[in-house]
Amino acid sequence: MAAGEYLWQPSAGPTVFAPFKADTDYLAHDKQWMLNLRVTDLDELLAKLRAAGIEITTKAEWDSPETGRFARIHDPDGNPIELWEPPA
Repeated sequence: MAAGEYLWQPSAGPTVFAPFKADTDYLAHDKQWMLNLRVTDLDELLAKLRAAGIEITTKAEWDSPETGRFARIHDPDGNPIELWEPPA
């Protein structure tokens, strides 16, 4: 893959299309893709999702000052949707 081949640079930051390896442990083995959405104010969004009854997964090891904060929800078919708040 050439540098930047799967990269689109909108004003808010890069959009990347990057497949995971078939043997990744980042996704459930029965899932083939994950959508990762950049968000602002992750805490506010998570409060709204919880109020709507949506199950949310967070893990302290997903978050770091260098990469930001993450949470995961799932679509009705069980595909993961990762919510990412970049570092300030």
